[in-house]
Amino acid sequence: MNKQTTNDLLAQLKTYIAFDAREGKYRLDTISFIESHRTHWWQRATREGHMTAAAWVLNAEHTHALLLHHAKLNRWLQPGGHLDDTDESPAHGALREAIEESGIASLSLMSSTLFDVDVHAIPERKNEPTHLHYDMRYLIVAKDTSVVISDESLGAQWMSISEIVASHLDESITRLAKKSFLLDNHT
Repeated sequence: MNKQTTNDLLAQLKTYIAFDAREGKYRLDTISFIESHRTHWWQRATREGHMTAAAWVLNAEHTHALLLHHAKLNRWLQPGGHLDDTDESPAHGALREAIEESGIASLSLMSSTLFDVDVHAIPERKNEPTHLHYDMRYLIVAKDTSVVISDESLGAQWMSISEIVASHLDESITRLAKKSFLLDNHT
């Protein structure tokens, strides 16, 4: 990541319109975090927290989203993870992570603009203290829905957007699903 990537992300966050008050707070917290860590906001060595990128992966019809059963957190989540120094942007990091974790090569970014902003705590593990993930989420579409999960996941499922909204999954996942209804003629 470079200075231009930092400036582009900050500009995008400053004009981003949050879906609700919680996401609005996450947006402001993320802007503050990046501004105070301009040269290393994506690096895991930033112990209090760092930027991550996630993919809200929809099938071609936009009726189902891909959820993975995260092995370390034991929760159903969207694909995503840590950014690499070689990632061109958080959007490209989200796409890379989604391909790696799902095994679906036909994934593509619907847009390089943010789809969602989230901040969540990651519990302490081994040599990592509790820290925050400032999660930038991007909309990605799958032409093929055949999943081959990585060793980071215990399972995968394509769940209907309606089922996710009505589920007891994490609030941030149901927020992503609610936003999906705004995309197009959703059934």
